[in-house]
Amino acid sequence: MDNEIQLISDGDGLAVIGNATDIERFLISEGLSSKGHEPKRLKSVFGTGAAAAQAGSDIAASSALWVKLTAESAQRVKKFGLMDSKTPGISHAMVGKPGSIKNWLQIDKGAGSFLSNPARLSGAAGLMAQLAMQQTMDEITDYLATIDEKVTDVLRAQEDEALADMVGVELVIGEALTIREQVGRVSEITWSKVQNTSETIATTQAYALRRLDALAEKMERKTRVGDLATAAKEAESKAPEWLAVLARCFQLQDAVAVLELDRVLDAAPDELDRHRIGIRIARQNRLELISRSTEHLLARMNAAAGEANAKVLLHPTKSPAVVQSSNHVVTGIHGLHGRLGIESGRQSSETRRWAVAAAEVRDRALETGANGVGAAKSLGNETLDRARTTTGRLAGGIAERVRRRNGGGDEEGRDAEG
Repeated sequence: MDNEIQLISDGDGLAVIGNATDIERFLISEGLSSKGHEPKRLKSVFGTGAAAAQAGSDIAASSALWVKLTAESAQRVKKFGLMDSKTPGISHAMVGKPGSIKNWLQIDKGAGSFLSNPARLSGAAGLMAQLAMQQTMDEITDYLATIDEKVTDVLRAQEDEALADMVGVELVIGEALTIREQVGRVSEITWSKVQNTSETIATTQAYALRRLDALAEKMERKTRVGDLATAAKEAESKAPEWLAVLARCFQLQDAVAVLELDRVLDAAPDELDRHRIGIRIARQNRLELISRSTEHLLARMNAAAGEANAKVLLHPTKSPAVVQSSNHVVTGIHGLHGRLGIESGRQSSETRRWAVAAAEVRDRALETGANGVGAAKSLGNETLDRARTTTGRLAGGIAERVRRRNGGGDEEGRDAEG
């Protein structure tokens, strides 16, 4: 069998190991190389530490690539029948492509030289986990640049001491990552500087979640469109700031996890698999916590927009303002969800489509608001016309009665005189 390559998956990403040319052909033919999900060298950036060392020489820069799996690409990979390995959470397969056959086929050829080594497979799994977190960290950096929220400025503006400490935590973690990249490992000294940062990050995350919950609760308490417009405007102003803080917290937590995996490999390599799974579970718990709060706010903003739309004729100015503010907040929430991978199966491409749809809804809402103003004016003019007509008729009737009365009186007077 020609063109043999090895596939390793941890559910979040796929490592493809083999000849560089074969890897490229495989990724292209299976649609696994796309904009926004470009393959990364398995031994690159965050692959310079202990995980890369344990993975061994098989993870060479020219013979191993890693791609992030989306819901769609994960389904395509399933057809190769990846089998569970002895390394928890890791599945693998060998595939090949005979010269006369266009499709890649699974090869019944045993585990292969790389997969047969548990230590190397464990190291590769750790490296893949690091790369997945690095991918999210990069996407969060792009997200923060896109929304132009200065997280440091937001944190410095708070009186809470723990939030102020976050600025220092960012510097400490950034320094540790720089040292790791240069040295290739996380020493005890380096780890001692960052191991206590998690508490500060968690405190800041909890604070940001409370602020988002407070915005949602304020929206719940408002029923009048005018009050909704005020609360929605506040949410439009404040929500992006706290969403940005949440994104930064998650990014730093991933950075600490990357350093932690390397430290475990350096100090207790036998515990790597258990630790990797523990980090994955803790990370998922954080995602669910963020999802609950943001979904709560999302529901309230959508409900407010619905209420405002229903009363646009009564409130032609404030109703469109509620819709516009709500759409702004909702778009920001979906943007964060897309970066963090919240909502299984709804990746960034769908988020972008949702953003376009949201813009259309916003435009329609504004148009509806404009029409509402016109309708209100039209209704007012018609009422005025009816009032004028009624007044004219009333005045005419009164005049007629007066005329008749006067006319009748003259005739009676004339009769009497006659």
